[in-house]
Amino acid sequence: MGLEGIVSKRADAPYVPGNRGLWVKVKCLHREEFVVVGWTDPEGRRPWLGALLLAYYDPDGRLVYAGRAGTGIRQAELERLWRRLQPLSIDKMPLEVPPPRDSRFGSPLVLSRVHWVRPELVAEVKYLTWTDDNLLRQVVYEGRARTSRRPKSAGRCRIRNPPRLRAQPVARDGRAPEIPTYRDRRSK
Repeated sequence: MGLEGIVSKRADAPYVPGNRGLWVKVKCLHREEFVVVGWTDPEGRRPWLGALLLAYYDPDGRLVYAGRAGTGIRQAELERLWRRLQPLSIDKMPLEVPPPRDSRFGSPLVLSRVHWVRPELVAEVKYLTWTDDNLLRQVVYEGRARTSRRPKSAGRCRIRNPPRLRAQPVARDGRAPEIPTYRDRRSK
């Protein structure tokens, strides 16, 4: 279905137009591992590094750029990552096709401020979705960069047969049926 999330409100609040703090959006986030192929220089007062550059292996074994992860990294983790990436540093870009320099989402990527690394480190991130340009959107680092995972195992997840959602029956009066809770099921 390609949904981004669910909008909900307090059960005891009336339906009124506008946002009066009653509505909450809950995002459907994905979690996946990607190969770290580089990092960007930090900007402003941020130390060590700006963002990790991420990639995945396509079915033909080529590294494909997926996007950047800069949020979700605490200062201590920034230093740990920077120290871990230094020995992996290389001069040549490990990707066959360079990453796009600009995107509708995020700031432009300045390749002269990118430091490339051997693709040996795998990082776990969460993200909202993939863009039409095959880039990750709203990426957050989850704090699990490690070499214990094989980089070739970090491929883009593709759902071959997405699950079909079944429509719920509606009562004759137009109300949705009561959905049993965990407590209801336990009492039976």
